[in-house]
Amino acid sequence: MANTNLANAKTAKNDEFYTQYTDIQKEINAYLDYDPNVFRGKTVLLPCDDPEWSNFTKFFAQNFELLGLKKLISTSYAPESKKYKMPYQPTLFETSQPHYDTDKSKTHGKIFVLERDVTGDNRINIEDLQWQYLEGDGDFRSKEIRKLRDEADIIVTNPPFSLFREFVAWLMEAQKQFIIIGNMNAVTYKEIFPLIKDNQVWLGVNDVRWFYFADTNGELYEAAHSRWFTNIDHGRRHQPLRLMTMAENFKHSKHKEIRGQKDYVHYENYDAIDIPFTDAIPSDYEGAMGVPITFLDKYCPEQFEIIGHPHGDYGLELGLKPYPRELKEINKGLRDGDLYYMKDGKPELPYRRILIRKKQSV
Repeated sequence: MANTNLANAKTAKNDEFYTQYTDIQKEINAYLDYDPNVFRGKTVLLPCDDPEWSNFTKFFAQNFELLGLKKLISTSYAPESKKYKMPYQPTLFETSQPHYDTDKSKTHGKIFVLERDVTGDNRINIEDLQWQYLEGDGDFRSKEIRKLRDEADIIVTNPPFSLFREFVAWLMEAQKQFIIIGNMNAVTYKEIFPLIKDNQVWLGVNDVRWFYFADTNGELYEAAHSRWFTNIDHGRRHQPLRLMTMAENFKHSKHKEIRGQKDYVHYENYDAIDIPFTDAIPSDYEGAMGVPITFLDKYCPEQFEIIGHPHGDYGLELGLKPYPRELKEINKGLRDGDLYYMKDGKPELPYRRILIRKKQSV
């Protein structure tokens, strides 16, 4: 059901995905555990938000002093600019303000800023948020939001589902630190994988559950389990995988595909062995290995190097040999640039793999 809901949301061009407070808290705490001062003295921008009720705004505003923030900026996208139209009703928070404007409420984004004690209670928290209408609709690609991006030190958000590639490019262009949410499949995007390979971007610590409003009645559905993407260090990233030797895997692996075997399957078109499970990576193999994409969740850059993503044109660039044409009659799914191996005289395609090599003993 989760994957179906995600597909339905994508078809409807619904970018309205929402994040639970507990998921945000758990992820941010992981960075604080590694570096308690990671946010201290920093300006944090939440550029794809709905500040009146967003859990991102709520979390950072409530923890402003605990995190040691210098400034918090949160911006929203104008209701009438959204591709997926929902019934719009301004909040009481907005309508009760003297600068409330009925027309701007629909056509302009809003900016919320927190940086000082406004209420006079000697604390800086969510009660001190100040807001105004933006000059434009709040699109992150606008000059207005770019200026805020350039002011910020760290950007945290759940970017539009359909614009993830463009949003990451927007971040990298400004060389900003960030913690954002994306679908796990994004690791295979041609714009994203090279950043992961070069250790410019990596996965965060936790899974995150996306929710979205699936219809105009405002019913909330769970869409998918997705992941945090970041370029801020955290402790799990430097924890090497505890692995068994090849012989130990053949004797003790919990996977029937590995236990009792005498060797790993070798690809026909590339000098590497196929490893169907991350915990079955042999500790004593020095050559190239094809591992599941989920390996990135356990990737320690001190332990392994990423060779590449053997798929299509990228696989050809890595040196994957074209398959013999007569094999196409046996397996219609064969494609030059994709890994394959022979099993019982027939060509088999492993599910999407990443090629890695052991870097050093850890």
